[in-house]
Amino acid sequence: MEHEHDHDHGEEHSEDSGSGHGHKHHEEMFKRKFFISTLLSLPVLYFSQFVSGMLGYTPPSFPGSQLIVPVFSVIIFAYGGLPFLKMAKSEFEDRQPGMMMLISLAITVAFVYSMASLTLNTQSSFFWELVTLIDIMLLGHWIEMRSVRQASGALDELAQLMPDTAEKILEDGTIEEIKVSELEEGDKVLIRPGASVPADGKVFEGESSVDESMITGESQPVDKQPGDEVIGGTVNNDGSLRVEITATGDETALSGIMGLVEQAQGSESKTQMLADKAAGWLFYIALGSGAATAIAWTLAVGFNVTVIERVVTVLVIACPHALGLAVPLVVAINTSMAAQNGILVRDRIAMEQARKLDTIVFDKTGTLTKGEMGVADIEATSISEDKALSLMAGVEKDSEHSIAEAIRNSAEEKDLDIPEAKGFEAIKGKGVRAEIEGDEVFVGGPNLAKSEGFEIPQQLEEFAEKAAENAETAIYLFRDGKAIAAVGLADIIRDESQEAIEQLHEKGIEVAMLTGDSKEVARAVARELEIDTYFAEVLPEDKDKKIQELQDEGKLVAMVGDGVNDAPALTRADIGIAIGSGTDVAVESADIILVQNNPLDIVKLLKLSDASYRKMVQNLFWATGYNALALPLAAGVLAPIGVMLSPAAGAVIMSLSTVIVAVNAQLMKRTQL
Repeated sequence: MEHEHDHDHGEEHSEDSGSGHGHKHHEEMFKRKFFISTLLSLPVLYFSQFVSGMLGYTPPSFPGSQLIVPVFSVIIFAYGGLPFLKMAKSEFEDRQPGMMMLISLAITVAFVYSMASLTLNTQSSFFWELVTLIDIMLLGHWIEMRSVRQASGALDELAQLMPDTAEKILEDGTIEEIKVSELEEGDKVLIRPGASVPADGKVFEGESSVDESMITGESQPVDKQPGDEVIGGTVNNDGSLRVEITATGDETALSGIMGLVEQAQGSESKTQMLADKAAGWLFYIALGSGAATAIAWTLAVGFNVTVIERVVTVLVIACPHALGLAVPLVVAINTSMAAQNGILVRDRIAMEQARKLDTIVFDKTGTLTKGEMGVADIEATSISEDKALSLMAGVEKDSEHSIAEAIRNSAEEKDLDIPEAKGFEAIKGKGVRAEIEGDEVFVGGPNLAKSEGFEIPQQLEEFAEKAAENAETAIYLFRDGKAIAAVGLADIIRDESQEAIEQLHEKGIEVAMLTGDSKEVARAVARELEIDTYFAEVLPEDKDKKIQELQDEGKLVAMVGDGVNDAPALTRADIGIAIGSGTDVAVESADIILVQNNPLDIVKLLKLSDASYRKMVQNLFWATGYNALALPLAAGVLAPIGVMLSPAAGAVIMSLSTVIVAVNAQLMKRTQL
């Protein structure tokens, strides 16, 4: 994707290039220049012969009043017009004329001719056309900059995952707090419950579980014991770990991800906008028409002031005001409609490109699924399923384990009465026990049944086998020495995911899934959602590569994700789409953000992209259609029969074109998403 526009590379845009601060700075600059230039234009319009004649009033005359129009016009040209001349420089150097060169041609010719008209024997000048053209182009550019402003905070968000300090274990066993930047390979650190891992390392003492979802995409906390590796930036859960550092600084996995984001940002494709293409053609048409007009009139009547006036008229009206608003107005309405539908657009080119997507790649955890464990299925023998779930929730009431939380949440969602439990006890690595309604009740897996000698009926064993096939974790409820119920726990699939994928398939779009989870989990989700392709156990750098591979096949790829490990892939994709509940870095890496966490919003995005593209094309037709009519008349094609287009008449047609473009853009609000 192109996060900045080709015409933004002039001197006005050299500072802070590509940064959110730079975009904000330029947006404010165009806003300021628009309001000040418009204010300064009022005296020009008021004292203009054309405006006063059209509205039927006589401006006051006083010593120096005849200088008001040219003096204010010079100020506006220098203050408001100069940025366009500077930005035209890069188009000129690249030999790719676009909007900036077209605007620059029109305002320069209008300015030079109007200044010359003060001494030439001519009744016409283009001062009022000059200032209004500059005002409207400043307005269009301000709207454009505001709608596409993009912060580039992805790398900052990644860096913030790393803690500032670490607790280093000294040789005498004491603990010293030091800066993470001072850590060296071989140092030993203490990682307390709830603390972030300061750098990559290997556990040499302690047991705990670590939340690695922001790095690997794994939805469940990963158990760690001596010999296991930990990744810098991940979060320790309930136990203390002592870790020997194996990589610091640029060598860590997180730094590798940061490098991939940076690399992907630097290798974005270049897309020239429709308006720039139209402007490029109009630039050549204007020059050609101007040259043809000069030659024809000189041959017909000889070279005089009338010939110059004809040529200038052609060159000035070749740049329609409407063209400057054709795309920005649609973009502004598009952005507003998107926001009302829970879609935040951070890159307008992404919105334009969305209509051409043929492949959408989803991250699994937190995108197609809720990113949290829940009860996917339940089976009970001697009691009802609701009673079994309420008993399990009662036993797990005081447990902090993720499995306990999943069971409690499922019971609460069903509004079940959770009974009081007494004598809660955690059986390390196997399960929990408690006393409920006078009975001793256990909750745990097969290891608990084995150690306690509990019986598991065949009905529940078959349930557990089926759960395993669906990548669910089977947990049993034991009472009186045997299992009386079982639940299958899994990362719950979002209700909207199924319908979203069905609608994408109807549009002929291929759907793929990337996940750091196991093949079993990926297969189960892909089967249930009828996903075309899935990639499991994918490391962060491989996610980036998978997107690249799809692009190398000639596909236009969107990536939908929410985790830090998705950031390189989000940036690498033609369009990066983050879901709003995702980590800040994923949001910062994306072109489009889905606020509602609803995969169906991707379908809305595609419809909105189609609608806005249609309106852009229609507006460009009206804007350039004006030229098809006005240019030949301005050149004097019908002069032999006495029909001539004066600059004033050209301005009226130009205004009509602008009104049509503005009204047509507003009609986009009727689009049904």
